[in-house]
Amino acid sequence: MTVSAAHTGRAWWRDALIYQVYVRSFADSTGNGVGDLDGIRHHLDYIAALGVDGIWLNPCYPSPQRDHGYDVSDYFSIDPEYGTLEVFDALVAGAHERSLRVLMDIVPNHCSDQHPWFRAALAAPPGSAERDRFWFRDGRPDAAGGDGPPNNWLAGFGGSAWTRASEAGAPADDPQWYLGTFSPYQPDFNHTNPDVAAMFAEVLEFWFDRGVDGFRVDAIQPVGKHPDLPDQVVDPPDLDPLQIPWTNEFTIFRPEGHDVWRAWRHTIDRYAQRHGRELMMVAEAYLVRQPELMAEFTEPDQFHQAFAFDVMLSPWDQQSVRRSVDDPLLAYSLSGSPPAWTLNNHDTQRIVTRLGRPEATDPNTWTDLNLKLSSDPGDDARGTRRARASIVFTAALPGALYLYQGEELGLPEVLDIPLEQRQDPVVERTGGETLGRDGCRVPMPWHDAASANFGFSPDGSRNPSWLPQPDDWGDYAVSIEVADPESTLQLYRAMATARRALRTEPHDIDWIDVGNAGLGFRRGRYTVILNLSSVELDVGTVVDDEAEAMLWSGTHAPAPTSIPADSAVWFRHR
Repeated sequence: MTVSAAHTGRAWWRDALIYQVYVRSFADSTGNGVGDLDGIRHHLDYIAALGVDGIWLNPCYPSPQRDHGYDVSDYFSIDPEYGTLEVFDALVAGAHERSLRVLMDIVPNHCSDQHPWFRAALAAPPGSAERDRFWFRDGRPDAAGGDGPPNNWLAGFGGSAWTRASEAGAPADDPQWYLGTFSPYQPDFNHTNPDVAAMFAEVLEFWFDRGVDGFRVDAIQPVGKHPDLPDQVVDPPDLDPLQIPWTNEFTIFRPEGHDVWRAWRHTIDRYAQRHGRELMMVAEAYLVRQPELMAEFTEPDQFHQAFAFDVMLSPWDQQSVRRSVDDPLLAYSLSGSPPAWTLNNHDTQRIVTRLGRPEATDPNTWTDLNLKLSSDPGDDARGTRRARASIVFTAALPGALYLYQGEELGLPEVLDIPLEQRQDPVVERTGGETLGRDGCRVPMPWHDAASANFGFSPDGSRNPSWLPQPDDWGDYAVSIEVADPESTLQLYRAMATARRALRTEPHDIDWIDVGNAGLGFRRGRYTVILNLSSVELDVGTVVDDEAEAMLWSGTHAPAPTSIPADSAVWFRHR
């Protein structure tokens, strides 16, 4: 069953509320400690009860799991650890029966080093058609007179971006190296190669045929490359090594990438027209504070939408939050594509922990880098207040909103995972200096009893979850929060309900002055106010006596003209 298209009115994705499911950590149906597709299918009613419009599945293709699915070895199947194509079909059908759209994650920049194409490339000689699907190059003399990599590029997970072909399985005398922007086991595709272009067009149509409604496109930044692969000029010279790859002008947001996305958009639009469906793709691109560039990628012939990570990465101060809204809305005005807002995802520390730290209010803590993460604990009570306020504030903005599993429970970052149990590849590649992203990927707590991994696994299961859960994980369990009218879960449900009313309101906002301690805007009949301070905020001059509080982030209804510290409120005017 496929959700029918509505070709009149606004496209569904423009203001959709989407729930991100990290397959490995959502629900385990087999008892092996790893989440799977049947686990998701069994909890579709829970997802639907949140009031969302769809789900986004992190990669569930066959993979060696060196980067938990972002190293794909087969784009046309399902990893046996997660299920089968038949199970996937049942999940899509179950979602559509509940009026939930289904988005898949797709990884275009690279594949696994176990992908058949790459194995064939290693077995083929330099200059072969097989190698042209990737970026193989001869080395060059290094400072010691030996054979060094073709250029000085670094990898996103640490170390050189180049690996000797002989170290991956080519003959020992092979003179070439291959490019892996993220890691040696994730070789980059050459998207100027017609085989690569044809394969991805086939991939898109294969999953559309199975009922998928769209794609979240992973890591679009490095897909285009300068054909000469010149050395990067590192500026400043002491830049963090993990940040250097993302400032490389010869591979980040290159013009060549636009050609790829135009071809993808053509494939999607042609399929949608042929089958009478409304399909989309949303770009994962860290375009923070770059509205003009964001607009370029969301022109009508490229991405339908791009994530606006600005609010997610913003410090907790007035000017920073204001800019984190203004920049994506400027991109919206330039391209006509509304932002896809988000506060959490599988690559970034959870907002409860980030906003609970003392430095959260420092405007100098802006960062475009999500891998260099702090291990410092924060004040979770303060972080929870601010996280709840953030979702209430952000949910009122025009555009789509993406949630990450567990944020509706108020889950904090798990900071104390032992080094030997961490599985993020950046941990290995940096020798443990960077702890990586495992702390936001710890499996969901479904009930408060510690047995069966807090309900993540079936009753009676004895296998531990793939990442360890803290002893207090049950305090955040679904079974606890669903029964508590003041819980974060109930706030998210109320937010989803209130947000539907905004679909008939104007799709722009007007800022209002509420003083230096907060931010406020009007959107149609609604006034939304965020108090960023540690004291109450008087808003009697901007909210009239007849305005009705419709949604608030605190646990109690606010006074008519006063916003509590670290909170947000929606008012509706008659």
